[in-house]
Amino acid sequence: MHKIDYPNRPRQEGQRAPRPEWLKVRAPAGENFARLKKMMRSKTLHTVCEEAHCPNIGECWGRGTATFLILGDVCTRSCGFCAIKTGRPSPVDPEEPTKVALAVQQMGISHVVITSVNRDELPDQGSTIWAKTVEEVRRLNPKVSIEVLIPDFKGDLNCLQRVLDAKPDILNHNVETVPRLYRLVRPQAKYERSLKVLQYSKEKGFITKTGMMVGIGETFDEVVQVMKDLRQIDVDIFTIGQYLQPTPAHLPVDRFVAPEEFKQYKLIGIELGFRHVESGPLVRSSYHAESHVV
Repeated sequence: MHKIDYPNRPRQEGQRAPRPEWLKVRAPAGENFARLKKMMRSKTLHTVCEEAHCPNIGECWGRGTATFLILGDVCTRSCGFCAIKTGRPSPVDPEEPTKVALAVQQMGISHVVITSVNRDELPDQGSTIWAKTVEEVRRLNPKVSIEVLIPDFKGDLNCLQRVLDAKPDILNHNVETVPRLYRLVRPQAKYERSLKVLQYSKEKGFITKTGMMVGIGETFDEVVQVMKDLRQIDVDIFTIGQYLQPTPAHLPVDRFVAPEEFKQYKLIGIELGFRHVESGPLVRSSYHAESHVV
């Protein structure tokens, strides 16, 4: 795991700072939560809500919404912030697109978010399953809007175009952090490559969306510069939330960003021209995603 040194931080390596009150959430519970969890297990499906330890899982599942994680639950990359397992993935399940489509149908939702692990070992990097999943969800759920939160496909525009040809409603790809921290936070990714994915998708006429986290070592000015870079390529929707260390083995939290700072980011984002800005300590890329359909 990549290490990062933060000045004036007395905690020893492996310790996690206690969360402030504004970051404390109730443990997931309730009838709808239990129903969805049982359904996911019965179809051997994965959700990023579970795999990434999302703090909003109780709220979102309680509303009957979830973010589906396709192409397995093991990633070929080793991002310093992410709770999803790294290693050698299992073979692709050719029935997964239909399983996801049926689950969306059973949930009765109006907006679905689909994401995936990175499958850098595959010749098509998983883009064929990506396209088939979007197409199958559309076939069985013609009134549902579809948001895809895609990997960078190592910059392969043929893979990206394969997903775009399936015609999702929103193309989401997260930049995650500021360029200076990519080597630590996203060692197998490139900031410029992520911008290229978003720019290409926008040029093809898609609604584009991206997100990042704060509290991992960036500065306020660096965040604002990323927002400006995103508006230079006409990104439509921007989300920003607090980084939370999933385990002691992951990158430590540099600071807990106060709600007031998130309000500043929202105001700046609106001034820069984003069509929608979701900014707050508990915000994740898929949080309130149904309201981002513009």
